[in-house]
Amino acid sequence: MLDDANLSNLTNSANSTNLTNLTNLTNNYFDKMRFVTRLLFVVGCVLLAAGPCAGQVINSIGEENMKVEQGLKPQQKKAESPYIADIDTESPYFQYIDSAQTYIYSHDWPQAEQWLLKAFTIDPENPSNSMVLSNIATLQRYQGKLAEAVKNYSLALDMTPHAVTLLLNRAALYVEMDSVQRAIDDFERVCELDLYNTEARYSLGVLAMDRGDTKRAEDLFNEIKRINPNSGLYHEGMGLLHKRNGNFARAAELFTQVIKVESNVQLLGNRADCYLALKRLNDAEADIRAALEMAPDDPYLYVLRAKLNKLRFQRDDMNRDIDIAVSLGLPRDYILQSLNE
Repeated sequence: MLDDANLSNLTNSANSTNLTNLTNLTNNYFDKMRFVTRLLFVVGCVLLAAGPCAGQVINSIGEENMKVEQGLKPQQKKAESPYIADIDTESPYFQYIDSAQTYIYSHDWPQAEQWLLKAFTIDPENPSNSMVLSNIATLQRYQGKLAEAVKNYSLALDMTPHAVTLLLNRAALYVEMDSVQRAIDDFERVCELDLYNTEARYSLGVLAMDRGDTKRAEDLFNEIKRINPNSGLYHEGMGLLHKRNGNFARAAELFTQVIKVESNVQLLGNRADCYLALKRLNDAEADIRAALEMAPDDPYLYVLRAKLNKLRFQRDDMNRDIDIAVSLGLPRDYILQSLNE
């Protein structure tokens, strides 16, 4: 049985569009999209208590994420909204935070950002500002203002340099921005600060696979297993590793172990890709259909379905799915290349 707590970390991410599936980590958008997704943690709460823990940022790790190839640009999927805890105070600082919360609930990211900036400006010495800056950074990431988001994550880390969640957030953003070595540095710092952190080890393992260092990736995934033998991240990581190495049957088994506990678009997409490679077309169709019910605007799912239709010699249906994927933002050349792999 896999750990539900770990499985809640299996997917998550950014922006209000849709995310991914995975295929070969080196040659495909799918795995990198899934990776960025796995990395992009949505800041969830601003803790408003002063004291030694005041700088701790709480992440709301939802069930949505992404990955892209050559550039690790986020594919997009709905992420849980940032959430700021209710504040029982009449001070302008906390009133501004309350106002930001209202706009966060309505997904009005620019207005929410402005109210949090007002809170920071009116009380720049407030011990809760590390969390406020972290939430500002996440809202900026939602709006595609990545350079500003990095700056604010870094300012928050200047205030609370040992905040693991902030390091994970900034590392995820670095991956999205192709600053992979900086991301690795942040993930490794997390491992130093938290000997039991499995998210950072998973992320480092996926980055190692991307560099072709499968031995390092396997070692990192095994570290996760030693920390928690029932970790869903271990099974998912090893599934990606077996998939990369062409052992599609074993990869599908590992993805299935995780799906039995908690299904999501990325895992279904990965398993469908394995089933396509194994010519288990009916099983692939079932996974693609289930994933599309969860994320009907995910262009990568239509690429998978186009592959399925190609294998079934249903050319009209294949061309229709290609057109849908293009309309959802994927380059036609990339899609055609994927269909020929």
